[in-house]
Amino acid sequence: MEAVSRTAQWTAAARALETDREDRLFADPYARTVAGTTGFELLDRYAGAGTVPFLAIRTTYLDRAIERAVRERGLRQVVFLAAGMDTRYYRLTWPDGVTLYELDRPALLEAKAAMLAGEPEPTGRTRRTVAVDLREDWVGSLKEAGWRAEVPTLWVVEGLLFFLPEDAVRALIATLWQHSAPSSVLLGDVISEAALRNPLSRPFMKALEEDGNPWLFGTEEPEQLLRSCGWTVQEVRQPGELGADFGRWPYPVPTRETPRVPRSFLFTATRDEVTS
Repeated sequence: MEAVSRTAQWTAAARALETDREDRLFADPYARTVAGTTGFELLDRYAGAGTVPFLAIRTTYLDRAIERAVRERGLRQVVFLAAGMDTRYYRLTWPDGVTLYELDRPALLEAKAAMLAGEPEPTGRTRRTVAVDLREDWVGSLKEAGWRAEVPTLWVVEGLLFFLPEDAVRALIATLWQHSAPSSVLLGDVISEAALRNPLSRPFMKALEEDGNPWLFGTEEPEQLLRSCGWTVQEVRQPGELGADFGRWPYPVPTRETPRVPRSFLFTATRDEVTS
């Protein structure tokens, strides 16, 4: 698989470690399978202070936000962009009639299918994989797979935005809004620009760059980023804050006014009803 795609395996390894805990926040019985040996090797290479707790928090936050959006808004189209080794199709409880679309590069989707080939298919839900390069026109391929722009969509952009340059990030978020019916929801995460420059992050950043998957984008103002692309911000949370702690974050959380602090942000945004 391409270098960036392999990062999906080390996040799967982190999910496997959380699943092994007696006080686990979630159970992902498929994580160790899709992580493989590569995932644990990369986790050892990349993981610094806070990495494993953050990945547990991010997974839990998005799990709960996904289930809430589907339940409260009645969403039945769910799109995972750069789905990687995500296993929510198998492990979450979905209402009947949900269709999940997993977008990623062909090599990753093929490898993932091979790893999970022996797993029984859940009932009451449908999964459609869409082999695309998100730097190119992917909307047409998504429509060909059965996705309908006129139906509200739950979009999930987990672990993706920091791999893209700023213009690509803005174009992607704006494209999602443009192709979203009212009541659609956008969930995801992004880092601060300071996180890219922090001296303590240099070994991690250097390893990513050496492996061909550098982090390129961060912002101190995720709310402004989302609003500038059309979205209505429902919440932005840092790990350790109320709603994004779950008893896992081991560090104090500096206020947003404190400058030059490396941060991660988890967000929920919506496309509001059009009013005249």
